[in-house]
Amino acid sequence: MTTPAPGLHSHVLAALGLAITAGEYPPGTVLRTDELAQRFDVSRTVVREVVRVLESMRLVESRRRVGVTVQPTPSWNVYDPQVIRWRLAGADRPRQLRSLTVLRSAVEPVAAGLAALHATPEQCRDLTERALGMVATSRGRQLDAYLVHDVAFHRIVLEASGNEMFARLGDVVAEVLTGRTHHHVMFEDPDPAAVTLHVQVAEAVRERDADRAEALTREIAVGALRELDVLAP
Repeated sequence: MTTPAPGLHSHVLAALGLAITAGEYPPGTVLRTDELAQRFDVSRTVVREVVRVLESMRLVESRRRVGVTVQPTPSWNVYDPQVIRWRLAGADRPRQLRSLTVLRSAVEPVAAGLAALHATPEQCRDLTERALGMVATSRGRQLDAYLVHDVAFHRIVLEASGNEMFARLGDVVAEVLTGRTHHHVMFEDPDPAAVTLHVQVAEAVRERDADRAEALTREIAVGALRELDVLAP
C-alpha cells in the first residue's frame, strides 16, 4: 500500500481542525469521506488517516452507515496542543486565552512551590539560565527569542515540581505562550515587572523557598490576566 505524503495529511488535518474548532462545521454535521477526498483532492486513505487523528482528539466520531460526525465542544480533548493551537487561531481566541491563563494561574504557582522543594541542582541552574535569557531578550522587540526562554522556563518549573500531572501540562503552557506571541497578544516588549518576577522565581526555587516561589508565580499569573484585559478584552 502506498504511504500518503505527510504534507497532504498535515494540510488536510490543519484545514479540517481549524474549520471544526472555528464552528464552520457545527456539532452534528456529518462529513463524508468521499466528499472530503474530492474537496481536498486527496485519496480516501489520506482522509481516513486524518479522521483517525481527529477522532483521537474527540473532535469527530466515525460510525459505519452514518459517517463522520462533528462532536460538541464539551467532548473535545481541550488539552491537546493542536486543538489549543487551532482554537487560538480562530475568532474565539480571547476567551480561549483567558481560559488557559486561568488554568495556568491555578497550577503554576503550586508547581513552583513544589519545584522549590524538589528541583535538582541541574534544574535550578537551567531555570536561572532561562530567566537570564528572558532578561537578555526582553528589549528590542525580540519576542521570538524571548518566547524560547519563556517556554523553557515554564516547562522546567512544571517538570521540577516532581508531579507527573503538572509536567504533562508543559505542552499546554507552551501553546498558550506561543499563541500569545504569534497572534500579537503581547506588548512589543515584555512587561519589565514580569521579567523581574521570573528571575525572582528562579532565585526562590534555588534557595528552596517554596512559599516565595509560589507567591511570585501567582503574581506572574495575575499579571498575565491583566495583560489580557488590555490586549484581548
